Amino acid sequence: MIATEKHRELASQLYRADQERTPISPLTEAYPDLSAEDAYLIQLEWVRLQQQAGHRIVGKKIGLTSKPMQQMMGVNEPDYGHLFDHMVLSDQDVMQAAELLQPRIEAEVAFILKHDLKGPGVTVADVLSATDYVVPSIEIIDSRISDWKIKLPDTIADNGSSARVVLGSKPMPVDGLDLQLMGMVLEKNGQQISTGAGAAALGHPAYAIAWLANKLAAYDIGLHAGEIILPGAVAKAVPVEKGDHITVRFSEIGSVSVTFG
Repeated sequence: MIATEKHRELASQLYRADQERTPISPLTEAYPDLSAEDAYLIQLEWVRLQQQAGHRIVGKKIGLTSKPMQQMMGVNEPDYGHLFDHMVLSDQDVMQAAELLQPRIEAEVAFILKHDLKGPGVTVADVLSATDYVVPSIEIIDSRISDWKIKLPDTIADNGSSARVVLGSKPMPVDGLDLQLMGMVLEKNGQQISTGAGAAALGHPAYAIAWLANKLAAYDIGLHAGEIILPGAVAKAVPVEKGDHITVRFSEIGSVSVTFG
């Protein structure tokens, strides 16, 4: 699969929308036959633009890991996007809401790798063996598509609707953790909004990462030691705006928070 001039043009539109904080119409409105394969090529062109701007890939994110989200999108598998160095925030940081368009947040268990992973044939055991540690995280998702009117190719092309990730400060080894049953509580401005468990991410977060490693093999892309891998949300996305304070608490691995300034 080779990117065409049209792929590059659409990637540029999404890149400008992000830079100018001005959302654009869904790509699938103008190109109703846009396929997921086309969208991934657009995303890779968007990645190239980020790299040309001096940003460095530090990880990957997986989306659409829950069955309800897949059913809503009319798909039967997740999608993915890339994480860059400028996207990473620390626990208790302030995220300037003006830097985003229409943000939402998701609670996830972030994996940090100590060994490379490259498909095909990656298993859950391989993922756990390659994991250095996990931390609680808040993924801040955003859409460069107006009013979140997205179909699957729109969100894939838009780098999986990614924006930022807030990482917890206390690394935990995976040995002895039940990542499948690990519970989560999400609080917004001190009020409990939702709960979830690790099984929401394709049944097990490590399975989601194995899926990603095997999916990326088709593009000759691997997961690398030191990278942050987000395996998917354990509860529905929550809209946020200036002034909101978000805290996510996971059993066994602690909490992480962010304020929107």
